[in-house]
Amino acid sequence: MDGAGAAPKETIPREATAPPGLLRRTLGAFGAPIRTSGRVYGRGARWLGSMMPKGLYARSLIIVIVPIVLLQSIIAYVFMERHWQTVTMRLSSAVTADIAALIDVWETYPQDEEGRTLRRIATQRLGLDVEIQRGVDLPPPGPKPFFSILDAALSEQIARQIGRPFWIDTLGRSNLIEIRIKLDNAVMRVVARRSQAYASNSHIFLLWMIGSSLVLMAIAILFLRNQIRPILTLAEAAESYGKGRETDFRPRGAREVRQAGHAFIEMKRRIERAREQRTTMLNGVSHDLRTILTRFKLSLALMDAPDVEDLRRDVDEMTRMLEGYLAFARGDAGESAVEVDLSGLLEEVVSDARRQGHPVTLAIEGDAGIIVRPDAFRRMLTNLVSNAARHGDTIAVRAVHEGRWLTITVDDDGPGIPQEMREEVFKPFVRLDEARNQDEGGSGLGLPIARDIARAHGGDIALEDAPLGGLRAVVRLPG
Repeated sequence: MDGAGAAPKETIPREATAPPGLLRRTLGAFGAPIRTSGRVYGRGARWLGSMMPKGLYARSLIIVIVPIVLLQSIIAYVFMERHWQTVTMRLSSAVTADIAALIDVWETYPQDEEGRTLRRIATQRLGLDVEIQRGVDLPPPGPKPFFSILDAALSEQIARQIGRPFWIDTLGRSNLIEIRIKLDNAVMRVVARRSQAYASNSHIFLLWMIGSSLVLMAIAILFLRNQIRPILTLAEAAESYGKGRETDFRPRGAREVRQAGHAFIEMKRRIERAREQRTTMLNGVSHDLRTILTRFKLSLALMDAPDVEDLRRDVDEMTRMLEGYLAFARGDAGESAVEVDLSGLLEEVVSDARRQGHPVTLAIEGDAGIIVRPDAFRRMLTNLVSNAARHGDTIAVRAVHEGRWLTITVDDDGPGIPQEMREEVFKPFVRLDEARNQDEGGSGLGLPIARDIARAHGGDIALEDAPLGGLRAVVRLPG
């Protein structure tokens, strides 16, 4: 039912609505340039990011220096364009007007044939040195300067105000300029000071601008270096702590940097407390379990039954597994990093493998002094060499200490591990019986423990194909 005051509904004619296909084509026409511009912007941003320096100090200097350079360049351009060129043009116009007046005097009063009066007026009133040369012509054109505001301004003013053939020299003498005008039967030679036609003191402003920019950049470099140093110190402390090296770190610098430093110290304390609690708990568990295993061994020693030997082997197996679990859970807690002799550590590990009847070769290159946690580092090497001895006959150990990195390779001639399974063996309790044919004593913790120790030192372990035909374990640590 229609109300009395209801407004009639407005309907859009069918022919006024755009067809769906036309609408899609219209949107596509607008969307294509947007997508293209987005791709161009993305490529430009990636290129600019690749060209930018990666260090915070260098980027901070760019943030400070680039605006200064741009500002000074704009100021210099405006000064050169508006002030320097305008003043030079006006000075050149004034000198040209004086020369034009002297030409008018010479042509209006020919009775002064020697030009004495003309020279006197030019010298005393205008500061110009004028000479009338008869029977000569203009010299040939000289070389034009690549960039000279004075040369362009003088040439323009002489051509506009005098309109006669002329020759100018703005390069010969530094503080003087020479102008020659071709008259009807003579040549007027005019020598003027450069300062009369050229804004010669403008370089003072440029020198002051460049000097102030250098002072500002030097101050910025000094202040930025002092502000960046606490950040670098914090990064070095965090890296050293990740490698197990204790450093004397005290927060310094700006408020935000000190706040980050205090957060790092608090995080370090929490990690150390958690590690101490875990170590205490593991020591208690280890003591209780070893006590029970000792009772088992004593009970088995007093028993005389046919199955005693099997039980003893089970107890020994349980003891080895317990030691492996505790070593994996404990990690290298409580041990500090010290400088040790790499050759001595490797000789001990290699000697143990040789006593088991395996031919082992050892090669060491570079500096033998390294900073590591000795017991943890020895356990890592022992696990790798023992793993190679368990599955191969011939073992080759090689250590290279170059620059800031130490690389140790352990090769064997065993069956190896498939490439797709080489990351799986670093997971705890993983056994690849088909690939490595482990014996019953393996607990699946040798390689995980070795990788944890390597990562605790700031490095890592990777598995590759060995030249001997088996597996190669590559240890890469910061030296």
